[in-house]
Amino acid sequence: MLMTAIHDRVPLVGTSPNGQRLDAQGSGAPAKSGLFRHAAGALRFAGRLAMGPPMAMMQLAPGASLEMLRIALGKSHVEPGKGDHRFTDEAWQQNPAFRRAMQAYLYLGASVDDVADSLGLDGIAAERVRFALMLVREAMAPTNYFWTNPAAVKRCYDTGGLSVWRGTVNLTRDALRNHGMPSMVNRRPFKLGETIAISRGAVIHRSEVFELIQYTPQSETVYARPMLVVPPQVNKYYALDLSHGRSMYEYLLQHGIQVFTISWRNPTGAQRHWNYDTYAQAVIEAIDVISQVSGSPDVNIFGGCLGGMTAAVVEAHLAALGERRINSATMTVTMLDCDSDGRMFLFASPATLALAKAVSKPRGVIEGWQTGQMFAWLRPNDLVWNYWVNNYLLGQDPPAFDILAWNADQTRLSSDFHHQMLDMVAGNQLTHPGALTVLGTPIDISRIACDTYVVGGRTDHITPWKACYKTTQMVSGRSQFVLVSSGHIQTVVADPKHRGLGYYLNPETPPEPENWLARAERHEGSWWEHWAGWLGERSGKRIAAPTSLGSDRNPVLDPAPGRYVR
Repeated sequence: MLMTAIHDRVPLVGTSPNGQRLDAQGSGAPAKSGLFRHAAGALRFAGRLAMGPPMAMMQLAPGASLEMLRIALGKSHVEPGKGDHRFTDEAWQQNPAFRRAMQAYLYLGASVDDVADSLGLDGIAAERVRFALMLVREAMAPTNYFWTNPAAVKRCYDTGGLSVWRGTVNLTRDALRNHGMPSMVNRRPFKLGETIAISRGAVIHRSEVFELIQYTPQSETVYARPMLVVPPQVNKYYALDLSHGRSMYEYLLQHGIQVFTISWRNPTGAQRHWNYDTYAQAVIEAIDVISQVSGSPDVNIFGGCLGGMTAAVVEAHLAALGERRINSATMTVTMLDCDSDGRMFLFASPATLALAKAVSKPRGVIEGWQTGQMFAWLRPNDLVWNYWVNNYLLGQDPPAFDILAWNADQTRLSSDFHHQMLDMVAGNQLTHPGALTVLGTPIDISRIACDTYVVGGRTDHITPWKACYKTTQMVSGRSQFVLVSSGHIQTVVADPKHRGLGYYLNPETPPEPENWLARAERHEGSWWEHWAGWLGERSGKRIAAPTSLGSDRNPVLDPAPGRYVR
């Protein structure tokens, strides 16, 4: 999220073995958005890499030639991995031509790391090359092209060509309405307040920046200390309140937790001046309202991703002032230490950061679709080409899935906040006490002395779990780290009915995450169950549930999910 719009003009920047700067665009001119631009840029970048040390790359040729000969003779044993769903059609095994095409692609694609190693690079330069070559590899998969995708050819025959017509319609619609990217979801079945964002509640406070929603208790007694949820500014809040049985809010309410959430206003150019001061002050304002309504002098706080960073900054600010307004903190998929090997930061150089600021400055905002495209290209197989095949080659509508519907409900970031976040990443400011000043206070994360519950996702490609783990070493209070067996969003939306979920627990937090994992114990099911118990122990005594929402000073303004979410 922090590198939003860097890809919009310089998606791939690196350094060749001779020190020459490599730019996938080939120039500094703005480029058109969309799938074709990204794929073409990756191909050009790979072409430049090929002009690296040819002798080193030629060392790979003899082995490759021998395996390609085996493939041509039908004697190769190359097979797709168990998790590769692109080649499930039986034609890939039964048809000799398709089988040879698949094996040639898989074998050559598996050589990406060898090619990168042959260039003699190391560190971040090598990772940039691997990422660029990965983009090319995924783009060249035979499943992405009509005549080399047996499922597409068969569907065309079965539908009398209608699938081709529908695919063309889908392609045209996405080119006009989705910035050239294949749509991931059919949003038509989802309606706010009816099928998603379903928990009953009311807006009890509204400012220029946010709405505060209080939810209706779902138990006869509740814990006296309420919880405030701080969602990320790059998404709508209701990822935690999807459909019945999949809503974290619903789960907590059923366990007696009083839940309040912030719903951020979607900024326009008129709000370009919003920054960390703006959002931190909004969180403090929300705490004030909650204390007045609930009678509790403090709250437990929950923040996810960028919302977790915001919550941590507010905690450090209040701690510096000597105000104990936050009793405990939960941070999910949140990196406070941005020194990470995650793909999101591969191209974070001074030049790209400066360019990203230049992109957002004229309009005063970064558009949500730009953020979405960046995240999609971090995992092109799952988030781009999968939908390319489904929507265009097979001529099918994208699936109707609540998480994807939420993900497509995009928001903007104000330019000042965007610039501040880029500087935070570039300088890894939260690891340096006083490097960031918010509301006049130099921020020192080590001042956070309350109990902290930190959650990471083992397959998270946006906020790698080892980076999330570092939070336990930065705060001074007691920490509980939980590792969930899933990716970024699924780590948070871990409803107990979801099959195959598991999480790892270790009450100790040694300095190295590998040592933590070595002694961690796996538990089946959702981490929500463990967290609800942890949170309950820090939520005070049980009292009778309130019979109405809001108060005389903060009356009900609108039913949930409110206005700003729309």
